[in-house]
Amino acid sequence: MRLQQPPRQASLPQGLASEAFRAEACGLTAETSESVGGLAEALARAAQLLEARPALAVRQAREILAAIPGQPEAMRLLARAQWAAGDPDGAAETLRRLTTADPRDAAAWRQLAELLQALGDAPGADGAHLSAVEAGVNDPLLAQAALALRAERLAPAEAALRQRLKAEPTDVAAIRMLAEVAARLGRYEEASVLLARCLELSPSFHEARRAYAQVLQRQERPLEALAQAERLMAIDAKNPNHGMLMASILARLGDHAGAIGLYEDLLDRYQRQPKGWMSYGHALKTIGRRADAVAAYQRALGQAPQLGEVWWSLANLKTHRFAPADIAAMQAQLARDDLNEEDRLHLDFALAKALEDEGDFAGAFAEYAKGNAIRHAQLRHAAAGISDQVARTRRLFTPEFLAGRRGAGCAARDPIFIVGLPRSGSTLVEQILASHSQIEGTMELPDMLAIVQRLDRPPGSRRGDAYPEAIADVSPDELAALGGDYLTRTRAHRQTGRPLFIDKLPNNWLHVGLIQLILPNATIIDARRHPLGCCLSGYKQHFARGQAFSYDLANIGRYYRDYVGLMAHFDAVSPGKVHRVIYERMVADTEGQVRALLAHLGLPFEDACLRFWTNDRPVRTASSEQVRRPIFDDGVDHWRNFEPWLGPLKAALGPVLDAYPDAPAGL
Repeated sequence: MRLQQPPRQASLPQGLASEAFRAEACGLTAETSESVGGLAEALARAAQLLEARPALAVRQAREILAAIPGQPEAMRLLARAQWAAGDPDGAAETLRRLTTADPRDAAAWRQLAELLQALGDAPGADGAHLSAVEAGVNDPLLAQAALALRAERLAPAEAALRQRLKAEPTDVAAIRMLAEVAARLGRYEEASVLLARCLELSPSFHEARRAYAQVLQRQERPLEALAQAERLMAIDAKNPNHGMLMASILARLGDHAGAIGLYEDLLDRYQRQPKGWMSYGHALKTIGRRADAVAAYQRALGQAPQLGEVWWSLANLKTHRFAPADIAAMQAQLARDDLNEEDRLHLDFALAKALEDEGDFAGAFAEYAKGNAIRHAQLRHAAAGISDQVARTRRLFTPEFLAGRRGAGCAARDPIFIVGLPRSGSTLVEQILASHSQIEGTMELPDMLAIVQRLDRPPGSRRGDAYPEAIADVSPDELAALGGDYLTRTRAHRQTGRPLFIDKLPNNWLHVGLIQLILPNATIIDARRHPLGCCLSGYKQHFARGQAFSYDLANIGRYYRDYVGLMAHFDAVSPGKVHRVIYERMVADTEGQVRALLAHLGLPFEDACLRFWTNDRPVRTASSEQVRRPIFDDGVDHWRNFEPWLGPLKAALGPVLDAYPDAPAGL
């Protein structure tokens, strides 16, 4: 292909000129009569001529190559000078000669990619970027970053990668690795921006596309993740990594039949996939195929007995009992010196559940404490930040503030929000309501949090500190638009034509005020359970993501107290807006509580709501197996078995504990 020549004064593509000025620091060697210092000096002189006198830079580079044929730095310099002098064909040919002579020269491949991209040869640039990635296995800086990543030393990995990208901003291998660092640190927005840039430079970088889809999933952007997975499947549908990714996204979108079909096909062809068997087990559990889920988890453990997440998945069924041999196997894995933190904490939680079922409450609490300590150190929950947000919300949402916005927002009454703390009986309430012919149960939807994040960090802002005060600046039309946006975002999760649907994300209690403004006709249900029972149950639960407050007894007690305080505030400023369901009352008088709940929703009573356990809808939460049985009262006072160790929790709850189920005066 004949490359079109740019005008004589064309400027260098970004990143091409700057590297030349670093030639002196490249550690060159030459087996000629010239000294290393002399070669570096000659390269530096030629580099200084690049922009002002590129033709002279070409001549000087050729003189160096006449003395040292094939010298890599001189050839890269020659290519830059040729491009600057208006000879892009010559520059491309020089780089092709260099990469042919040494295919491991990642820097030359990157330079060729950038040159071809600037000249509009996107496929050629894509291929050169991929060759640079392959050659990068020999790159000392990338190898150093990879070793740091493997050892979870994220700070030095990030520093090394940023150093590389400052020098070579189009190094797609470094961009992808930096995105991995960002994702591991929970900076998913940053990771997605980096990976989008990576794919802009090299659309065929399939590893980056797979990582992009995974990050989009973690950002709760499943439709965008699906689009990336579909591109990968179109390229190679038989690739097990692509198939596993697609199956996980389909499961997230509620297409459980599609997900299970993919898992079964993949596991039939690639049977030694312990994490694949685990994911298959998750999908089976969600649709209620408990025995098949257990078999899949056990298949995974047969291949990788150290996988703590699989042990915890069995424990998290809540109805599964471990045999003595299972307990011994978990203890043996925990005795290993080479067990990583993730496997260890999952095993701690699973062993704790096994010991609890055996009646060894002291041993169980010790294991729960170990697992919680690991996760607490990793997540570093900011308890004061939650308390501050609650105080600011209470100051903002006065009766006058709400009255001034009456009539604003989106009028749709579709959503039913179930809020509170995890493990409060919210899945039970959801299952009862989802058994009604007018209500669809979906899942814990992230979409209200996405709206909060948009308000919290306006365009151009570097910090997230504008919410909740930013709500005061939102016009009535904008409030309606936000409500409409929520309905649009959640449409992908609605699989039936029922008019009402449930969003069961418990953390939305923090945003009850915002919900009232943007969706004034939505229903808000507060599912509440005895503070010791609820908080201990949360402490015993390892959550797949989020809920950072739950890994420390004092933190979870303070969080519960903040929640009760904010709900009491909204009871005062918007009486009757929030309908409260007390778990212990639901257990003692199910029919009475269900009738009251449906009356609040303006719906007729249906017997199916009392036979909720016969509803075969998918359930993703930790209570999935429990809500497939009739109501039982075993869990109401189960916390008493652990009361000797609950001192920090009681102290953090303060007067909230004694006042339950009401809020204490003056909270």
